[in-house]
Amino acid sequence: MSMGQFLSVFINVVTPVFAVVLVGYLAGPRLGLEVRTLSRVSYFVFMPAFVFDIVSEAPIQAGLTARMTVYIFAVYIGCALLAFGVAKGLGRSPEIVAMYVLIAVFSNSANFGLSMIKFRFGDEALVPGTIYFLALTLIGFVVGVAAASWARGGALRAILSVFKTPSLIAFVPAAFFSATHIEVPLFATRIVGLLADAMIPVMLVTLGVQLAQMGIPRISSDVVAASAVRLIGGPILAATTVIPSGLTGLERSTGILQASMPAAVLTTIIAIEYDLVPGLVTTTVLFSTLTSLITLTVVLALV
Repeated sequence: MSMGQFLSVFINVVTPVFAVVLVGYLAGPRLGLEVRTLSRVSYFVFMPAFVFDIVSEAPIQAGLTARMTVYIFAVYIGCALLAFGVAKGLGRSPEIVAMYVLIAVFSNSANFGLSMIKFRFGDEALVPGTIYFLALTLIGFVVGVAAASWARGGALRAILSVFKTPSLIAFVPAAFFSATHIEVPLFATRIVGLLADAMIPVMLVTLGVQLAQMGIPRISSDVVAASAVRLIGGPILAATTVIPSGLTGLERSTGILQASMPAAVLTTIIAIEYDLVPGLVTTTVLFSTLTSLITLTVVLALV
């Protein structure tokens, strides 16, 4: 990897994404932007529209999609086991162990992942990127909520809510249109397309507003270690696991990139819901996001 290639990726791929996040970071407090409103409209409207828009027009192959799903599941189960092992090795309490696992399995594969995939590989890469995003949503909720429940001895009913995720619901009719080659009516395509185009910028601005509300983090060894599992362990496991999976091309590159994303802000919601050291989780999310400015540049240049 030459210095010129590194700088090119940093300036043309990473910088635009962080610049839009910075807009949200600066504009949020000044304009009184509400995180809840922005995140809910993104979650319930823009994101499912994006999934339907991408998947319904893509020539999805069932066999390839299954291989991609198995691959990314294997990577993230590996991340969960790595996080569990590191935390246990450090002699941490069950709550901190669960926090490590939660950070490891809930990466920011939507606004960060999809935007960087688009800038690095083009619109055609959004198809495998979206498939990985949906698979990671499923495994993130299941493993993350299970870890939080294990730490608190609670029930696992919240895991069932993953199947009510709007994006996963939108995937079903989108896959139908893709598999049957039936054209979506033009008026519907245009409506969904307009909504889909708003997803990435709105979600990046929302992330900036959320980060602005977190304040200045207090860095601890657990913050650094949990972030390292997510930002370093993730891409290493993805790069090694992809070899036996047989995936190549965009499916290989987007899979590695999605596994390299920082911790998702959604982890803070789960941490608050289960009273799982929310302050530590929030700090780790912010620290991993800022640190990913460097780690993602390296991964992007290599893939």
